Amino acid sequence: MNPTLEIFSQGEEIVTGQTVDTNAAWLSQQAINLGFTVTRHTAVGDKLEDLVALLKEIARRADCCICTGGLGPTIDDLTAEAVAQAFALPLVFDEMAFAQIQQFFIQRQRVMPALNRKQAMLPLGALRLDNEWGTAPGFSLQYGGCWLVFLPGVPSEMKPMFLEKILPLLPIRFALKPNPLVCIKTFGIGESDIQQRIDSIKIPASVQLGFRASLMDVQTKLLFPSGFPKPERTTLIDNIVGLLGDAVFSIGHQGEASNDLPGVVDHLMNKGQHTLAVLETASQGLLASMCIGADWLLESGFGQPLERIGQKMGITIDTGNLYETAKQLAVALQKTSQAEFTLVQLYAGGRNAFNDKKQSITIYNALLTKGGYQQTTHIIAGTIKRKQNQAALLSLDMLRRYLQFGQ
Repeated sequence: MNPTLEIFSQGEEIVTGQTVDTNAAWLSQQAINLGFTVTRHTAVGDKLEDLVALLKEIARRADCCICTGGLGPTIDDLTAEAVAQAFALPLVFDEMAFAQIQQFFIQRQRVMPALNRKQAMLPLGALRLDNEWGTAPGFSLQYGGCWLVFLPGVPSEMKPMFLEKILPLLPIRFALKPNPLVCIKTFGIGESDIQQRIDSIKIPASVQLGFRASLMDVQTKLLFPSGFPKPERTTLIDNIVGLLGDAVFSIGHQGEASNDLPGVVDHLMNKGQHTLAVLETASQGLLASMCIGADWLLESGFGQPLERIGQKMGITIDTGNLYETAKQLAVALQKTSQAEFTLVQLYAGGRNAFNDKKQSITIYNALLTKGGYQQTTHIIAGTIKRKQNQAALLSLDMLRRYLQFGQ
């Protein structure tokens, strides 16, 4: 059985929603990759009695705890004091920690406030964790069956401290067997549709299946136990991907970078040494911004209304046949841009429908390649931001499907 780990975030700004707790999400990913079972995320404000009570609870039930926040110099930074009370460990002055805090200010030619001396007060017997990225040293200690780690709440300090100070110690302290996590990313298909498509596949009871939907994609996640046979794992993944078809644009394995849709398109365009010119309407430049820095995007323009686009491109706009209009614009764009591919995105419904979240618009995409035309139609509803985002992704996904499957 994998060791259990809890993540404890301290700070009034977190429980009141002023700050989004990205630390807990990042630490969870690190812990899962290592082979821990993450059982809880808990956030507590700046109340000493609440901090003390929670530390005692965690120490009784978890094998490991990582706490972030509350190590600063002000009166609302209570973590060290809470640890001292919870585990009956007096706070002692750490001269090395104080010297490092002083050096932080000396290097920046600043006078150290007297309050910062508080940060050098650590629980008796704790292992000091030097902070080379800020003023707050971290610390760790063993209490009963739980190893507790305390890190600063600032992500730019917490992350490097975890990676350099804590990560090397975890395999020494714990018998860790990573549970392989596979993430299948799709676009253009919803969670319920995915579930329905793969219902015919028997998922072993030991494999945890989950879904996560966002504006950018839907992720189908498979968490395998550490001893699960690799051939069976590969077969299960292949079967699921086969049923989801060309909606799949990325398969990410634990420890590997998993591309988003723009990243996949960028890879495929560079691999084929293709070039592209785009005419956007509903996405209003968002498609181009998703491809920022791409050498293969030679030209991107946003135009409205359709009549003005037609005048500029020398095309007669037929609002009753936007398919044909999009094809003509793609040809005209290819002549002016000299790009290998041209992608034209038009929409029907008008500005009123685009702005009104209660109304839908219809997107017409035309992709001109050396092999001819590819065309798609999609109905988009929701807020103006959702329509813009979906229009950009649907156009980009059309290009991705052509590059991956020639369709």
